[in-house]
Amino acid sequence: MLKIENLSTSYKTIDGDVHVLNDINFEIHDNEIFGIAGESGCGKTTLLNSLYDIIEFPLVIDKGRVVLEGEKNGKKFSYESGQIRKTWWNNISYVPQAAQSVLNPIVRLKTQFIDSIPKEDRKNETPEQTLERVSAYLKELNLSPDVLESYPFQLSGGMRQRAIIALATFMAPGVVLADEPTTALDVVVQKGILMMLMRLQQQLKNTLIIVSHDMGVHYQITDRMAIMYSGSVAELGRTEDIFNDPINPYTKMLVDALPRVGEDIQRVGIAGRPPALKNPPPGCRFAPRCPHATDRCRSEVPKFREITPGRFAACHLLKEEVKANG
Repeated sequence: MLKIENLSTSYKTIDGDVHVLNDINFEIHDNEIFGIAGESGCGKTTLLNSLYDIIEFPLVIDKGRVVLEGEKNGKKFSYESGQIRKTWWNNISYVPQAAQSVLNPIVRLKTQFIDSIPKEDRKNETPEQTLERVSAYLKELNLSPDVLESYPFQLSGGMRQRAIIALATFMAPGVVLADEPTTALDVVVQKGILMMLMRLQQQLKNTLIIVSHDMGVHYQITDRMAIMYSGSVAELGRTEDIFNDPINPYTKMLVDALPRVGEDIQRVGIAGRPPALKNPPPGCRFAPRCPHATDRCRSEVPKFREITPGRFAACHLLKEEVKANG
């Protein structure tokens, strides 16, 4: 399980701090596929970096923490921000947005696989024995072990992404983070990558966290999801509920803007642009674009709270709606 507890982060710049994440507070459960969605620049990747403990200057944690808890091989473990990187690959791993940013283009894949496996996990093995284990795992994923002899630059974009997924899941981590895993891939390859991630999650019974701006990806494979806006979580709940009955005005407008199969009408996106994180408006950051905004919305930051069991949102208007519907 991953717990995000009152997490706020910022980037240090010569012009002052840029606050990116603001009081993020929720849990991601064991054995689920969890999605994080939102417009570009809303803080999705920064949140993912915080979950994976990639906190390096100029990014800093202003307050709060991330806690990774679980059990593996009969042993319970607990790590928090600043410690999570100690268990990379073993209990938590990361599939980056672009495979070429992780794979060394001039080192064969077999060497990169061996280097990624903790020494304590292969202390009684020769490199050849380790490669036998890797080859067997690749076969389980319907990948040819011959790929281990290749250099990354010799592989297609889709094959590089599959290799990264294999690398990230070989140690059977309890949590796998995937940042835009289908970006820059054609539609057929995208489907293959998503199916591969789903099969692995079902096989390993772990937690898969996917960041994507593509709402279709979330609709297809996630169990629950969070909608982010300007550094905060606007709504969180079961994916089915968010698509069929969104309760935050931003989520409603986001879902309404999605095209439907068989429609002839042209849907309109949300007017305006998200605020600059360096100089956000007071109150609710969506208020300048929200047709339902009140004076309270423009002056007071809404609290992220549970509206109905398992359904969370940040909006001043929801209290009245819940009472009226109750």
